[in-house]
Amino acid sequence: MQPTTHKTSQKRRQILVTSALPYANGPIHLGHLVEYIQTDIWSRFQKMRGHDCLYVCADDAHGTPIMLRAQNEGIKPEELINRISHEHQADFAGFHIGFDNYHSTHSPENRELAELIYRRLRDNGHIHSRSITQAYDPEKQMFLPDRFIKGGCPKCGAEDQYGDSCEVCGATYSPTDLKNPVSALSGATPIERESEHYFFRLADFEGMLQYWIKSDHLQSEISHKLNEWFESGLQDWDISRDAPYFGFEIPDAPGKFFYVWLDAPIGYMASFKHLCDQHEELNFDDYWKQDSKAELYHFIGKDIAYFHTLFWPAMLTGSGFRTPSAVYCHGFLTVNGLKMSKSRGTFIMARSYLDHLNPEYLRYYFAAKLSDGIDDIDLNLEDFQQRVNADLVGKVVNIASRCVGFIHKRFAGRLEGELSEPQLHREFVAAGEAIAALYEKRQYNQAMRQIMALADKANQYIDEKKPWVLAKEDGKDAEVQAVCSTGLNLFMILTAYLKPVLPAMAKQVEAFLHIAPLTWNNYGVPLIGHTIGPFSPLMTRVEPDKVEAMLNASKADLQAQTPAKSAASKATASETATGKALAADPISPPIAYEDFAKLDLRIVRIHKAEHVEGADKLLQLTLDLGGETRNVFAGIKSAYSPEQLEGRLTVMVANLAPRKMRFGLSEGMVLAAGPGGKELFILGPDEGAEPGMRVK
Repeated sequence: MQPTTHKTSQKRRQILVTSALPYANGPIHLGHLVEYIQTDIWSRFQKMRGHDCLYVCADDAHGTPIMLRAQNEGIKPEELINRISHEHQADFAGFHIGFDNYHSTHSPENRELAELIYRRLRDNGHIHSRSITQAYDPEKQMFLPDRFIKGGCPKCGAEDQYGDSCEVCGATYSPTDLKNPVSALSGATPIERESEHYFFRLADFEGMLQYWIKSDHLQSEISHKLNEWFESGLQDWDISRDAPYFGFEIPDAPGKFFYVWLDAPIGYMASFKHLCDQHEELNFDDYWKQDSKAELYHFIGKDIAYFHTLFWPAMLTGSGFRTPSAVYCHGFLTVNGLKMSKSRGTFIMARSYLDHLNPEYLRYYFAAKLSDGIDDIDLNLEDFQQRVNADLVGKVVNIASRCVGFIHKRFAGRLEGELSEPQLHREFVAAGEAIAALYEKRQYNQAMRQIMALADKANQYIDEKKPWVLAKEDGKDAEVQAVCSTGLNLFMILTAYLKPVLPAMAKQVEAFLHIAPLTWNNYGVPLIGHTIGPFSPLMTRVEPDKVEAMLNASKADLQAQTPAKSAASKATASETATGKALAADPISPPIAYEDFAKLDLRIVRIHKAEHVEGADKLLQLTLDLGGETRNVFAGIKSAYSPEQLEGRLTVMVANLAPRKMRFGLSEGMVLAAGPGGKELFILGPDEGAEPGMRVK
């Protein structure tokens, strides 16, 4: 007997879902997979609910980094992006990411749509041009993007900073403000050269954007963050780049190309158009026209929110297309509490993981961590092993393992005509709507808790009935069959609830139970008087040696690669999600002892620590200097929360001249060490130190 519909279907929805486009300049790693697994779970759930849900994506295939890497490899950019695309798609398939279409931004569809949107914006008065001064590499004979220029921070003096922002003090600036700037490509000193550029008038859409942002399209944290842009005034957006550049040439502007961030989000539309061209029943306008009734959702990393929540909806509105129903942002990934590290083997590529571990382990672990917020999530490898072994193997799969043997050995695979505990079965079925609501709201962690609570109940039921004891008693065969049939029916329901997370295991279960694919409407009618097929193990335990082998393989990958990270890598959401690799900092030139002696280093106690509104990296510290207090802004927010700091002793430069910041006056500097991000450690003196003591 096949499971049949047990409840009326809800209204059928038309849904288009996208993930941010991975950059075609390197492999997929676990930081990327947070997003694709999150999106895939939601897409699969919507399909199980019976909705017309389509999930599209593409490679982000344009920009200077790709052009330079192809040059370094002696191949054409098209050859590079085709190779990377095949690698990306193989990795995604390995993790059961179920795209309905995967395309490329270097495609006829994307060129056509990018030019269409540009022309409409231009004709509607939203594009203008003007000459700007840019840094130019005289050796490479090309204009340098901000991230290809390095030098000293003009605010705090930190060396080896990129041309757009300082990773030490958090300041933002123009690359022309850098001290002693050099080209990251050739080492030459950049010169200034004028060039005509094309700009999108973002301020034309200020009213529309403020309304859209306040209309429940975004998470509250993102909405609050975007207010900073309006407070400082929306600036024109430079959408052009000069040749040489790998991308689409701007119509009627020879030698000028669309900036990669202009045509990248248009890649969502292009991928969908490519899908429509393959299926007559799909109509592009039904999803993208301004009055479309279809739903459109973007899943992205929180660090590229402003591209998707300011520029993108403004571009769409200005060119006559619809805006997203919602943009869902997620946090970043750490491993064992720290940013992913190549030296520790925790900068783990998707392929390294797949070579050693079941992809559904990671899908479940991420689901157990993911919520509807933008908080970072941590892959703690010890907890990963324990949770997968306890939940998936010890609880869920264990239910089937404890029951199926009796059904095959004693009853020829035949399930009983009645359930021994129909009330328990009804309780499991009734839980479906609450679990569905959690999936819908992307509160996967809560959904997993509820599912595992049900798994506990199923195991408790089997423990109480003890079919292994009943099987030894005369005349108890019918009871054994009823208990095990009930257990397998409860297992089928749990499999349906976990199917968005564990699609491969669900397919195995459907095969051995001899049932049609499970949906959110067909799991509730029990399998009674039904014959099941042979059973094989569905999931094995995570073994520590497999995890260790994966880490060792990741270290080996590092040794096989070029030691220094090329400037041709692009700062994308997924890179930021794991932190970029840092080359060893060179020792600065020697200074005289007399210069060092001028520093007055003092022990201080952190009396109070607070978040700084509008600052991503800063905490405001009130420091007790032994009878005197100082206010200091410290760029350590990535490593510490305020409550971790209050009451601690540390070291500060007490005679540093006060510096006025836009958040207030900073009266000194606390000392910290580390490569950055979460690996940043304030200096803590030994016991016995008191505030005000001088450090000798």
